[in-house]
Amino acid sequence: MRRNLQNGERLRPVDLARGHGLSTQAIRNYEEAGILPAAGRTPHGYRTFTSLHAGALSAFLALVPGHGHQTATSVMRAVNRGAVDEAFRLIDESHAQLLDDRRTLQAVESALRDLEPATAPEPGVGSEPVAVSGPGGTFIGTLAGKLGIRPATLRKWERAGLVRPRRDPRTGYRVFDDADVRDARLAHQLRRGGYLLEQIAPLIAQVRAAGGLEPLEAALCDWHGRLSARARAMLTGAAELEAYLRERG
Repeated sequence: MRRNLQNGERLRPVDLARGHGLSTQAIRNYEEAGILPAAGRTPHGYRTFTSLHAGALSAFLALVPGHGHQTATSVMRAVNRGAVDEAFRLIDESHAQLLDDRRTLQAVESALRDLEPATAPEPGVGSEPVAVSGPGGTFIGTLAGKLGIRPATLRKWERAGLVRPRRDPRTGYRVFDDADVRDARLAHQLRRGGYLLEQIAPLIAQVRAAGGLEPLEAALCDWHGRLSARARAMLTGAAELEAYLRERG
């Protein structure tokens, strides 16, 4: 839209809104939030915008799919107050998070590739107590520490069926065997990937039954697709932001 504007041409909120399928109230909200530079005013107090505002709006809307609304807002606020280095830092952090998410996905795939059918619990074993001193037994605090989560989170996952620790017959403490630890690690990694507990539970149930990667192939494919879409959206956002920075001079 802004490429067709003449220098100095004045735009109304509705002119900006129509070009992006937005409401005029959204345009006013964006200006008040600092996403757009401050608008000019007519003698009667009506807002007026220019090609610079159109560029800011295009940049913001292009940043949102890749970086999220909150980060995109913070980036535009920083640019509009002249803190360009702060905007670049925010973008760098967002790229770093994407890289971390890619590593998480790789970790999930690696963990699943290492699954062996023998690690899947056999029918009836889940109700039998396991001694704390048995091989592979891990207490809830130790496992939580290894995963970097709270014991309360593991208890929540147990209620959701993601993990099925046994109880020590002498102490009543939860004891996680090797299969339980595997399930907890998978749950942790999938949670980091943005999956909800109700989405993870059936996947882990299928992994227990199948003892392999196949049940998660569709989810992993979707995860790959979402990461690639974010990466491409970041490129689009960078191009629009660069155009806006050039227009600001």
